Amino acid sequence: MSEQSVIGKGTWIDKLAHELLEREKTLGRSTEMLRVESGLGASGVPHIGSLGDAVRAYGVKLALENFGYKSELIAYSDDLDGLRKIPEGFSDSLKEHLGKRVSAIPDPFDCHDSYGMHMSSLLLDGLDKLGIKYEFRRAKDTYEKGLLKDQIHTILQNSKKIGEKISEITGQEKFQQTLPYFPVCKNCDKLYTTEAYEYVADEKKIKYRCKDSTIGSQVIDGCGHEGESDITKDLGKLAWKVEFAARWQAFDIRFEAYGKDIMDSVKVNDWVSDEILKFPHPHHVKYEMFLDKGGKKISKSLGNVVTSQEWLKYASPKSILLLLYKRITGARELGFEDIPSLMDEYNELENIFFGKIKIDNPAKASKLKGLYEYVNLLNPPKNPSIHINYRLLVELANIFHEDRIKHVMKKLIEYHTIINPDPSIEEKIEMAGNYADAFRGKPLEKVLEDGITIDKTTKNALKELAEVLAAEDEPDDLQNTIYQIAKKNNVPPKDFFKILYQIILATTRGPKIGPFIADIGRKKVAQALSRSIME
Repeated sequence: MSEQSVIGKGTWIDKLAHELLEREKTLGRSTEMLRVESGLGASGVPHIGSLGDAVRAYGVKLALENFGYKSELIAYSDDLDGLRKIPEGFSDSLKEHLGKRVSAIPDPFDCHDSYGMHMSSLLLDGLDKLGIKYEFRRAKDTYEKGLLKDQIHTILQNSKKIGEKISEITGQEKFQQTLPYFPVCKNCDKLYTTEAYEYVADEKKIKYRCKDSTIGSQVIDGCGHEGESDITKDLGKLAWKVEFAARWQAFDIRFEAYGKDIMDSVKVNDWVSDEILKFPHPHHVKYEMFLDKGGKKISKSLGNVVTSQEWLKYASPKSILLLLYKRITGARELGFEDIPSLMDEYNELENIFFGKIKIDNPAKASKLKGLYEYVNLLNPPKNPSIHINYRLLVELANIFHEDRIKHVMKKLIEYHTIINPDPSIEEKIEMAGNYADAFRGKPLEKVLEDGITIDKTTKNALKELAEVLAAEDEPDDLQNTIYQIAKKNNVPPKDFFKILYQIILATTRGPKIGPFIADIGRKKVAQALSRSIME
């Protein structure tokens, strides 16, 4: 690919924004303002996957602005959603609120006006800490102000046709018998127990009955009340199968990403938007869900979430942005153990951006430099930061507990890793220290770069070194001992040192290896070497 064929900054974000613009031109719509949207779940603790939806949409906003167009991100909290299950780790006292909209449930932590706003605030806090700019909108306000009343009316008038399309696309036959709308029961204040069975169009009123409802494996009791709900005055909520479409038209949304788990819902909403509301649906991109290290979907209800608040104790906001912007396709396992590699990968990207690492392929170089710019929200620094291998900091933090910053800084100077103390280094030491304290005792990992292999002769050398390090007697000169072991086993010392750095620090260079191994513990390194031989 030539430089001339690179779109924007050369990333998937630029390609997506370019596709969006070409589609808008084909549709003949105004491009004066191009809004992108991200839906925020408000029923459970938000995780980095939840954050990813908004962060990626913001990337598209930035790309559109880079192309010379005005754009804004709408962060929409679905806090009119009903509580379907109690999230893992939460009090059973929430059981009485099952089926109620989360904006009407008291905040169990007593710091926001509702349970839903508490959960939304956690996600917004994550966005704020990443530097994401957005316009926040709540479902509660949207429905109370009647911003969707015209869309609701049109959808309910076409409910029979929509019910048939939902059945055709998803196999769900429910909405062939009921309307795709849930009034809030005037008697028990629950949402998902109401069954809307008739729409009186000229009065804009829905007839409903409140009955037991099964959501997943949970039965939510209805109260038996039968009543009417005025869509212009009373509170209710469109079903997800049609609500996206209503929002898209009301807010004039031109882009929204979605996870593969709601793909069928998006297909229905696209059809409703195009055919019922006569509003061309937004440009989309589908992304895979994050999995935990056991291969299970990260879920608010399962409690296996990785929150941005926890992540940022151990790593920089840039590491989250890198995780979310480096690619969008493919399922990925996510855990706190990914932090060291992401922290070091950011340093490598910065070196590429500032020309310290040369990339021969122009398209690849453009893409990596572009990725760095997006991680910095298209406002990259004028100068590179001070780079210190994250695993090195973690290993040093494991040694020092009292006056950690002072002692680790002193070691870094001794290793000639830095020349002078610096406040930015203190921040890195603090994060690595938090990581060391939280995950103490986890073994050193072997992470070999492409092209670096452990052959038979190297394994013999590693085995011999592991035995020396595991022995009670400490060698007089460990640096020289390592050098001699390499020579004896016909392994070039330079290559041997490189492999040791890879096993210990997941990098090809580091402080003088002998003193460093002595500092972090000979037996600990011996165990890491032994594992690398067996793998």
